[in-house]
Amino acid sequence: MQSGDLRSLSVGQRVNALVKALNGAQRTNEALARCGDGEAMLDVLLDASSKLGLGLSREQLANTPPIRDWVWWKNKEALLTIGDNKPRYQQDGGQGGSASPARRKFLGLF
Repeated sequence: MQSGDLRSLSVGQRVNALVKALNGAQRTNEALARCGDGEAMLDVLLDASSKLGLGLSREQLANTPPIRDWVWWKNKEALLTIGDNKPRYQQDGGQGGSASPARRKFLGLF
């Protein structure tokens, strides 16, 4: 597949292609491990995306699982939001079962 073909894929498919390419990419994985925060990780991932011809933007990487979750983890952000009791990746819908339209939030005091 040529890079022009890769850019025609959906964002999710291009992110998945990037994740697969990172499997076994020792130098890139070491660079990701050395990153001090999620922004530095995005810099490394943008470079990798560019080299692979995927054409992903910083915003696409920051908002698309699983990379979004890696950035949250690196920034030590909570994986759960109070009241939803669901991991963030499941809050987007379409993943992890059906979401009821009338979700109840806990509004009491602790």
